[in-house]
Amino acid sequence: MKRRTVLVAMAAAPLSAMLPLPAFAQKPIVLGFAQVGAESEWRTANTESIKSSAKDAGIDLKFSDAQQKQENQIKAIRSYIAQKVDVIAFSPVVETGWDTVLVEAKNAKIPVVLTDRAISSKDDTLYVTFIGSDFTEEGRKAGRWLVEKEKGNPGPVNIVELQGTVGSAPAIDRKKGFEEIIKSDPKFKIIRSQTGDFTRAKGKEVMEAFLKAEGKKINVLYAHNDDMAIGAIQAIEEAGMKPGKDIIIISVDGVKGAFEAMMAGKLNVSVECSPLLGPQLMSVVKDIKAGKSVPKRIVTQESIFPMEVAAKEFPNRKY
Repeated sequence: MKRRTVLVAMAAAPLSAMLPLPAFAQKPIVLGFAQVGAESEWRTANTESIKSSAKDAGIDLKFSDAQQKQENQIKAIRSYIAQKVDVIAFSPVVETGWDTVLVEAKNAKIPVVLTDRAISSKDDTLYVTFIGSDFTEEGRKAGRWLVEKEKGNPGPVNIVELQGTVGSAPAIDRKKGFEEIIKSDPKFKIIRSQTGDFTRAKGKEVMEAFLKAEGKKINVLYAHNDDMAIGAIQAIEEAGMKPGKDIIIISVDGVKGAFEAMMAGKLNVSVECSPLLGPQLMSVVKDIKAGKSVPKRIVTQESIFPMEVAAKEFPNRKY
């Protein structure tokens, strides 16, 4: 009878009580991400890449939209510090003014990753790595394309420039890279340069002002992103001119809207700047959490698309 009683007791015990707890039942990594905003097609694609990649990687993402204001990003970073997240990542609105809040993150022992845009700081221990494009090289690519296009033209070649957000890394570097290339030939002259804040509406508004001031003297528009270029195209058409013909248009990003404009013959070239940084970011976050060393700079590989290849490339565009 005794043996029978023991057997019945064992059968009644739940199976889970007899199995060891799984070793992998760990809490998910918590990532706090402070986004610039939703100012362009590029940024929307960037946000989607980060959100979907976090989900695929099993990372708990806390996300905030700073609406292109630095103070909102700083507030979000402080909130992530207070919540004791595992890693903080952000795309800085501008290059300067981050040291105080990043020292707070460092003191809280929370590693920081920069994505898409760099910061200007004397202390590079305030962040682990920067993942993103080489904006200066993007400017150079735009400049090289123009120099090649205008070979044999005695000039002058009058350029107007739509800059990105004042003080932001892409605006500073895309200007610098472009000027570095065109300065070797005096026929290239930037006759007007103003910020369009990376938005379509502001790009249109500033281009209208350029056209009023300079009119048919303008030969080339160099826009620091596609959205501003698309806004400027509307302004050029409304002024009775043909974008892509009367005014050569060069822009940066390589979004679907730019490819549509190229296929319509209204945009001459777009230099790629990939927003699909999500998978790289999640991989780096996991490496940091696992205590692995990561490179200080991770550069995104990119191309350049003149209008002649737009129709062929369009079906491959993911953003």
